[in-house]
Formats: sequence, structure tokens, C-alpha cells
Amino acid sequence: MNIFVAGSGAWGTALAMLLVDNHHTVTLWTRTAEKAAAIRAARTNPMLAGVTMPDALAVTSDLSLARQAELVLLAVPSYALRETARAIAPHLAPDAILVSATKGIERETNARMTEIIAAYAGPGHPVLALSGPTHAEEVSRRMATGCVIAGHDLEAAKYVRSIFMNDVFRIYVTDDVTGVELCGAFKNVAALGFGALHGMGAGDNLRAMYVTRAISEVASLSITLGGRRDTCFGLAGVGDLIVTCYSAHSRNQRAGEYIGRGESVDEALHHVGAVVEGYYAAASIEKLRRELGLELPVCAAIYRVLYEGHAPSEEITPLMRRAGFAEFRL
Repeated sequence: MNIFVAGSGAWGTALAMLLVDNHHTVTLWTRTAEKAAAIRAARTNPMLAGVTMPDALAVTSDLSLARQAELVLLAVPSYALRETARAIAPHLAPDAILVSATKGIERETNARMTEIIAAYAGPGHPVLALSGPTHAEEVSRRMATGCVIAGHDLEAAKYVRSIFMNDVFRIYVTDDVTGVELCGAFKNVAALGFGALHGMGAGDNLRAMYVTRAISEVASLSITLGGRRDTCFGLAGVGDLIVTCYSAHSRNQRAGEYIGRGESVDEALHHVGAVVEGYYAAASIEKLRRELGLELPVCAAIYRVLYEGHAPSEEITPLMRRAGFAEFRL
């Protein structure tokens, strides 16, 4: 199969390498001709230190090559997704399958990534979401990974599963696109808060409670917007939340940890040195929370730290002293 991967960050590169391993013809797109030439010459991506890209992986800055692809995978940062979807739309083959590997919610519109892609692609293109606990650093090294492909067209989802799956990359299928995408955006926000707790020296008890209540919040958000609760307790929800909160690979967790140690938000984002998706998603989820009238205290606390200058320590006591209630409905 001919596949076009838009986005040469760590995740796009790792997925492109996986697809080459599966004997597909893969082209990796990057924004500038200079970067494309540098990647072709070095056969490495600075964001995947120590990983050599296969010779069979083509690298380009020409979006028009997407018209040759039967499958187009978009793996750009969430803030660049709309621009990329708009630019690539005229170059899509009429029946190309489109897959979003981007996690986030657009701040200005509250749109999910597949909604943005579909708006520019138009009818005739199945649009799917790939999500779950998937660090690019591990996928690029062929370490065992499990994730989810979500789509309203289940036959298309099953077909894409067959394209990606191999002995180290396992995919489950679901039709809950809303739940999968909300979980993918939410977990980055939660990881920022988890990292802040770690940076402050919080104990295991508090961090365990935090993660558990975060799961409850994403379930509330997902159900309100039409997703299913069980998705939040699967790979896209709990699975991705665990890996993003606890892994040293997690940019969001590291950014939160720097904030917890006393760095400003700007200093922490700069310290990480790459896109911290949770920073953008926190504003989107706060906007949704207010519009929907939802009580999401963990998310609201993280938003205040990121955007209103609150210290993480200021947010713990108010969370602990909230009125008592049953954990589940009685």
C-alpha cells in the first residue's frame, strides 16, 4: 500500500518506520525542503535519538505527493492540524482513508481532530483516530505496544488495523471516536498535574487519588459529549493516562514536574524543548467545562496553574477540602 505520513515529529516518524517494516511504500512529509534534505542525508530524526530510519522511507516537503496515497496519516501537533488538513485536502485521492494520530481539542472551536480533517476532506473519505498508550521512542525501537483505532466506519477501521498490526504493534477497534479523542486530549492535561505533584514531592497516596479522580473526570466529559464510559477505562483512557503520567518519555509529565519544582510555565515549556500538547488541551477543556457547566475540579485546577499564575501548592488544599460525596452513585 502507498501511505503518506504528514508530520515528521517523533510520532509521525515512528509510525512511518512501523509501516515500512510492514512492507508498505511510505512517504514522510516535513514542512520545509531544508529539513527534508537533512533527514534524508542523516537518516535520523533528532527527536528519536539513536534511532536510524530505514532507507526505504522516503522523505519530502511536497504535499502534492499525497495524491498517490491510499492512506494518509496526519501526525502533526494539534495547533497545526487545521492548517495541514486544509493544505493537504486538494491533494487527496478520491477514496483515500484518513487517519488522525494527533491528540487534542482545538481551542477556538472545541473541534476534535477527526472533525477538522473531515471538514476539509469532504465526503467519501473514512476518517479514523489512532490513539492509546504509545510512546514514539518505544514504537521506533520495535517495543511491544497496544493501541486503539476508532472510526464510525468499522470496516475501514478493521482494514487500517490490518495495515498497522504486526508482532510488536497490536490494535483494537472501536466505533467510539468521541470517547477515544477526548481521552487522548485529556490525558496530556492530567499528566501535567501529575508531574507537578511529583515535582512538589507528593506521596504515592495523593498521586494515586489524583489519577483515579482524573479518570472520573474524563468519563464525565466523554459521556456528556456522546462518548462511552467504557472507552475511558480502556487503552485510550486508563492505558494512555498511565503511560503519560508515569513515563520519563512524557513531555507533559516532565513539564508539570518542572512547574512543581518552581519553574514558571514558560520556563517549563522551554525546558522540555518540544511541543507540550497538554498546555493547549487544558485551555480547550476548560472552555468546554464552562460551556457545558461541568464540575471538573482537577482540570480547572490545572488550568489555573497554567494560565492564571497559581502555584500548584495553592490548588491542593481546595481539592482536598471539597464537600464529601459518594465515590459512585448509590
